[in-house]
Amino acid sequence: MTTKELLEKYLSFYKERGHKQIPNVSLVPEGDSTLLFVNSGMFPLVPYLTGESHPLGSRLVNVQRALRLEDVEEIGDAVHTLAFHMIGNWSLNDYFKQEQLPWVYEFLIDVLGLDPAKMFPTVFVGDEFAPKDTESIELIKGIFAKRGIDAKEDEKIFACGRDKNWWQRGDAVGELGGPDSEIHYYIGDEPRGEKNLIDNEDQFLELGNSVFMQYKKTENGWEPLAQKNVDFGGGMERMAMIEQGKQDIFETDTFWPIIEKIVEITGLNYRHSPETTRAMRIIADHMRASTLLAMDGVMPSNKDQGYLLRRILRRMIRSGRKLGITENISVALVGVVINTISWLYPELVTKQAQIEQIFAGEEEKFRKTLENGSREVERVLQKVDINSVEALATAAFTAYQSLGYPLEIFLEDLRDKKLSVNIKDVEATFNNIQKEHQEKSRAGAEQKFKGGLADQSEEVVKYHTTTHLLQRALKTVVGDHVRQLGSNITGERLRFDFPNSTKMTEEQIAQVENIVNEKISEKLPVKFVVLPQAEAKAKGALFIPTETYPEDVKVYFVGDTIENAYSKELCGGPHVENTSQLRPIKIYKQENIGDGKLRIYAKFN
Repeated sequence: MTTKELLEKYLSFYKERGHKQIPNVSLVPEGDSTLLFVNSGMFPLVPYLTGESHPLGSRLVNVQRALRLEDVEEIGDAVHTLAFHMIGNWSLNDYFKQEQLPWVYEFLIDVLGLDPAKMFPTVFVGDEFAPKDTESIELIKGIFAKRGIDAKEDEKIFACGRDKNWWQRGDAVGELGGPDSEIHYYIGDEPRGEKNLIDNEDQFLELGNSVFMQYKKTENGWEPLAQKNVDFGGGMERMAMIEQGKQDIFETDTFWPIIEKIVEITGLNYRHSPETTRAMRIIADHMRASTLLAMDGVMPSNKDQGYLLRRILRRMIRSGRKLGITENISVALVGVVINTISWLYPELVTKQAQIEQIFAGEEEKFRKTLENGSREVERVLQKVDINSVEALATAAFTAYQSLGYPLEIFLEDLRDKKLSVNIKDVEATFNNIQKEHQEKSRAGAEQKFKGGLADQSEEVVKYHTTTHLLQRALKTVVGDHVRQLGSNITGERLRFDFPNSTKMTEEQIAQVENIVNEKISEKLPVKFVVLPQAEAKAKGALFIPTETYPEDVKVYFVGDTIENAYSKELCGGPHVENTSQLRPIKIYKQENIGDGKLRIYAKFN
């Protein structure tokens, strides 16, 4: 069964049971500043799990792309992937354990044909806040009994503590939580002893988890909820691995074509050596994750989502270098990745050329860094005490400052050498050194930021305010990746630089102009507040990634309040008091300025 067929069967299974399908949303979260990436299928449903009515009803199903940063160092083994797809079903105060547990096992066993003898459930053991989940235990025993299996506790069903079988989104008062029941599948080669799930978890692959949200966090612990929800999440790629009879997720139909292309490029067998296998897995995984991120508008940068994309592209390039690939690895693989998942994301086909262009530019720049830095880093390492955390961290900072050699690659170099020092300690010490350096550089930063203004004349101030409207309009029309990379404002025009690999179309230019001019005609107030920097960013205020800001910042916003503002940015000012003081604009020129950057010019009509 292909992964596509598996997904179709899952969606059909739950639709037949009254579920409505909800969208597969972007990896970049909307409306949640606490998350860098969507990391589960439940992310879009948080308001409805807390009581808000969902427009599609109380039974929902979907597939959701997700990305988990905590797994990045695990990539290279047979089962972990950075990006993956979660298939999920939800009950919003509708059905509960009595329906959910039989259904999920029915799908896995009767629809997918997985072996129930290899399934090992876990449940919540209980503590002072919630009792042992005996109801789930009895239900699971009945499910296996119908299939001729005596599911005994501590042999087939395992009761585990809060760290393993309790889910909660956060730890604040008011958060929801509850016991969960995981399904683990034995993938080991050797005959299984009856009690080795707890002692040997890497032999047991987690396929899915049914969360029973029946408690609410209070100041005194957890109290039962009137509304009870079900949240199931299952790993689509992992289920496909088991269904397709594989013990390596990279041998499934959504990964193997990428591996085959890497084999073709390198001339090496996938199983040539453990190091070769690991490097090929990293390349395949990171290329797939990078393509999905690019599809969702993320571009390589030094901040937030863009930094993670840059980091995994660099790790992929470095892994390719170990296999003898010295150029064009991304261009060679983007098309293959798209072929494996275009059935789920048909829009990727039209974005292939743009993604290849972005990745090729990033690859070319980083290869130069590697070429210039690797030999020098090796020379530096030969001069320091490789058993000293302080010495290695100092060497890392020197390489970063003088050569632009990224910390994550320096740490990868250390891992390759299999040194006895704790790599995380080296990273922490590097961060301390960098922080001290930044604090010294921050002196006088409050006076530094001037926003690229030629002066503070009336026309310059008007153009400055217009630039804020322009940036918000560009994000709406061109994409959320738009960020100010540079600005220059005179009394005759404004100039604005932002990341974009291609020029804007005439239609896009017209849309941006119309939005800006509409906001000018709405006669909106322009105000500012002073906030702690972290709070300002949490409220969604835009900022310049390369700029150093003081602890307390001015946030200029266009609108009645900062919460409902059309535009809000960290900025020192000055600005007009109302958009009625501005005039309609015309974008009269645009030009590519290299490194995936676009520069546009605008002036008042």
